[in-house]
Amino acid sequence: MMTAGTERVDPPFAADERTMLTAFLDYQRATLRLKCAGLTDAAARRAVTPSPRLTLAGLVSHLRWTEQFWFERKMAGLLDPAPYDGADPDADWLPPEEIGLAELLADYDKQCERSREIAAGLDLDAVARVGSRPATLRWVLQHLIEETARHNGHADLIREFLDGVTGR
Repeated sequence: MMTAGTERVDPPFAADERTMLTAFLDYQRATLRLKCAGLTDAAARRAVTPSPRLTLAGLVSHLRWTEQFWFERKMAGLLDPAPYDGADPDADWLPPEEIGLAELLADYDKQCERSREIAAGLDLDAVARVGSRPATLRWVLQHLIEETARHNGHADLIREFLDGVTGR
C-alpha cells in the first residue's frame, strides 16, 4: 500500500514553479515504487550486473538516504545519521539483510514525507551550503528529480533483467 503522495500522478502541464517541481519529484518517487511492485525480497536483492550494490533494494535504500541528505542535512541543517562514511561512502547501497523490501519502501515513503514537510516550510530561494557553494531549494528539488529519474532508469533495467517487467 502506498502512503499519501506516493500514488503516481502525472505532473500538471501548467502550474506555478513550486507545484511543478514537487509534482515531478513525486512522480519520480512513485515510479520507483512501481518498479518494485510485486517483487520478493530475494529478487529485490538480486544483482543482475557485476556490481553487488546495484539492486532494487540498494536503489531504494540509496534514494532514501539521498532524500535525507539533501532535505534534512543540507536544507534543514540536521545531523546526518547516514550509514555511509569515509570508510565506505557507498554503504547506503547495501541495506542490512534483515530489512525486507516492504520495510525499505516504507522507510523511503516516510523519508519522502519528511522531505515534503521540510520543502513546504521553505522558500524556493532558501539556501543550503554544499561545501563552499550555496544551493537553493529550487536547485535541490531539481537535483532530486534528476537523481531519482536517473536511478529509475537503472531500476527499469534491473526489473527487466529480473523478470521482464518494464515500461511502467
